[in-house]
Amino acid sequence: MAAPYESVIEANEEYLEHVNYSTPLVARYASSAMTKNFGDVKKFSTWRQLWTWLAMAEKKLGLSISEEQIKEMKANIGNIDFAHAELEEKRVRHDVMAHVHTFAHICPHAAPIIHLGATSCYVGDNTDLIVMKDAFDIMLPKLARCIHRLSSFAKQHKALACLSYTHLQPAQLSTVGKRACIWTQDLLMDLRNLQRARADLRFRGVKGTTGTQASFLALFDGNEKKVEELDCLVTELAGFKSHFLICGQTYSRKVDVDCVNTLASLGATVHKICTDIRLLANFKELEEPFEKDQIGSSAMPYKRNPMRSERCCSLARHLMTLVHDPLNTAANQWMERTLDDSANRRIAIAEAFLTADALLGTMQNVFEGLVVYPKVIERRIRQELPFMATENIIMAMVKSGGDRQECHEQIRVLSQQAGNRVKQEGEDNDLVERIKQSAYFAPVHAKLELLMDPATFVGRAPAQVDRFLQEEVEPALQPYTSDLEGCSHLTL
Repeated sequence: MAAPYESVIEANEEYLEHVNYSTPLVARYASSAMTKNFGDVKKFSTWRQLWTWLAMAEKKLGLSISEEQIKEMKANIGNIDFAHAELEEKRVRHDVMAHVHTFAHICPHAAPIIHLGATSCYVGDNTDLIVMKDAFDIMLPKLARCIHRLSSFAKQHKALACLSYTHLQPAQLSTVGKRACIWTQDLLMDLRNLQRARADLRFRGVKGTTGTQASFLALFDGNEKKVEELDCLVTELAGFKSHFLICGQTYSRKVDVDCVNTLASLGATVHKICTDIRLLANFKELEEPFEKDQIGSSAMPYKRNPMRSERCCSLARHLMTLVHDPLNTAANQWMERTLDDSANRRIAIAEAFLTADALLGTMQNVFEGLVVYPKVIERRIRQELPFMATENIIMAMVKSGGDRQECHEQIRVLSQQAGNRVKQEGEDNDLVERIKQSAYFAPVHAKLELLMDPATFVGRAPAQVDRFLQEEVEPALQPYTSDLEGCSHLTL
């Protein structure tokens, strides 16, 4: 039976691109820069660049490679016939050799020396390392922008008192800005983690089939010094400061574990922050941006759902689970290498970076448009503050000559009455009114307004915000000063 859309396909060729599944990470969420970084053009042009660098280094060290061959390779690095490569791979069932043949086809003079002495992992693994390094370079300024936007929000609201919550129950007061600094501190840890993961990346280099460099030793007639120099030359051409001294056929798959684990840790941070935002949106204390024509629900037109934060939590959950792939791959590599890493890595590594990139773009958009509702926060404080102020009231009574134990009992009774009114009758907390009406508390009636000032309950929160922003945030953002004005990214 024909599918109902087949007649439409025949009438409209543009419909074709919507027939087959495509990952939402590319279609909806990740940035163009990151999707291109993991795209086929970047991958296979890097393969060709690596073959060119190898030939350049081999020529420099005395192998019989002409300048004409090098020029031919350089001229065709981006001239990739993907259809030809696909046909070759179907024929030889080997992706690297398919692209060796495709490159050789367009570079007939250089064909004899393309991939000379190398193994598939020379292009495959080294390209993966280049792509991951470039991916970190895309992400780091984005994370810096998120930190910058959130720290600006923290500074703006450093003294705005709000309820804090432990066990998701009202606790002592903090400030809106102080809570934002708690979020920011986690993001600073992620920034350091990403910087460290990028700095730790080393080039696989020029190692041969099982890492012994035997093929290159044969090319250079047993000259070990030239083989080591070849490794260093290609490493430098690729933009790396160091290469692995020891590897099997591949670089250690623990590198992938470290990189993806760093991204998964960022995912945990984003999930925590966006969960807090969702909870605060429920309390109506704070909201993510909501656009003029945005629809919150197809059935309930009044809804203002925190869809950006929900998206972040959803994507973060996916990112956190991805770390299991490289962990299992690293654990299951037999001896010098098994190919059961390949298909898994094609999916897991790209998805981890694409997902992390999508999180940062969406999170920046959220941070740039956070809306605070001070009146709602004030009302919620009024509901809880009378109970929190009881200790202060007791101290004031004692200073006025009262008995601490008697005062405690008097205020306990009034607190229970007010609590029952809130829970049993659904009314507002009237503990302060009850205290005002009690003759026993007459000595502190005139001081109640001062004793109930929320600003006196936030401790050092505003000063903590100032010091944190000055001593930790500003230095961390210094290397990214020129990147902080980038626009937020939100596709759909």
